[in-house]
Amino acid sequence: MRILAIETSCDDTCLSILEKRGRQIKLLSQTISSQEKLHARYGGVFPSLAKREHQNRIIPLLERTLDKANLLKPTKKINPEKMEATEKILIRNPELFAHLKLFLEKFEKPNINQLAVTIGPGLEPCLWVGVNLAKALSFNWNLPIYGVNHLEGHLLSAWLEEKTPPLLPAIGLIVSGGNTQLILMKDIGKYKIIGETRDDAAGECFDKTARLLGLPYPGGREISKQAKNFKVPVYNIHLPRPMLYEKNYDFSFSGLKTAVLYDYKKRKESERTSPEYITEMSKEIQNAIIEVLLKKTIKAVQQYKAKSIILGGGVSANEILRSEIKKACQSLKIKCFLPKNEHTVDNASMIALAAAISPKPKIYLWKKIKPNPNFRL
Repeated sequence: MRILAIETSCDDTCLSILEKRGRQIKLLSQTISSQEKLHARYGGVFPSLAKREHQNRIIPLLERTLDKANLLKPTKKINPEKMEATEKILIRNPELFAHLKLFLEKFEKPNINQLAVTIGPGLEPCLWVGVNLAKALSFNWNLPIYGVNHLEGHLLSAWLEEKTPPLLPAIGLIVSGGNTQLILMKDIGKYKIIGETRDDAAGECFDKTARLLGLPYPGGREISKQAKNFKVPVYNIHLPRPMLYEKNYDFSFSGLKTAVLYDYKKRKESERTSPEYITEMSKEIQNAIIEVLLKKTIKAVQQYKAKSIILGGGVSANEILRSEIKKACQSLKIKCFLPKNEHTVDNASMIALAAAISPKPKIYLWKKIKPNPNFRL
């Protein structure tokens, strides 16, 4: 079984082809086109701009993805009626249709059995690009579509390389720019959200505090870089650890962001722009976020008697977070599952994997599928 997966939930255009033979999973190709530099000037993602870029980039990326997997086949004939119907499917995406038309005139259906596409959560204009491409390909190639939850992809992304089956029950910690969730995983496809952010996600807090300090986007990476330069405390900064001692597993990072703002404002201009202040504040921001994430995760492991911790999402690339999670697992004598850095970012391989190993994947006909920006796990 070969699955072509599409991921356009935010600002990365991603495609992947995954092959499944029995229990064996093999990644045939993966391509990602990042819009990071484009959005960096704004300090965050603009949905309309991201949608435009998805439409312009996704078909060349589709051709490259199929080519890397040696699945491109020159076409022998064009069906004008199908092309006319495809234009109607993409009536709201004329730019996407123009690119797809050229592609379909050059290449015929590849040796693919299924399509998989992210239907949510995410930015609705961006999600529609991926979903509409999946609809058009499904119609032209007569293939079923798996509708995949973006967060399930992150939760399972460690198994793109991991050969050991998960030890269950497990506690999953999903940490990204838009989501911070603690998930009790009883089996693949059986999830219960036991805690989530009430306001800003951890990645969002990194981005907003970095912008306040004059650091470029994306904030998490830049704050981590600055934190590495910290040597000795000069300003004795101490930030709150929001909701750390509450009995629930929820998170709240907006108060932390506000505490950074108040500390920043009370400093003289010469202080708050100094390298010493920026590195010390970056270190404290990182420490505060990681301490909250770590302690809540450990508490969940102990309460639910979990046998492993699973980490996923963009913030899971943070070296300190990864190190602390590993130490916690060693101390608790449980297994630790971390995705490779290349799979912490949004990618289509995790979407293909979720479709491939889910016991009851949601299969759609092309006429029925649509995005759900607030899709719950």
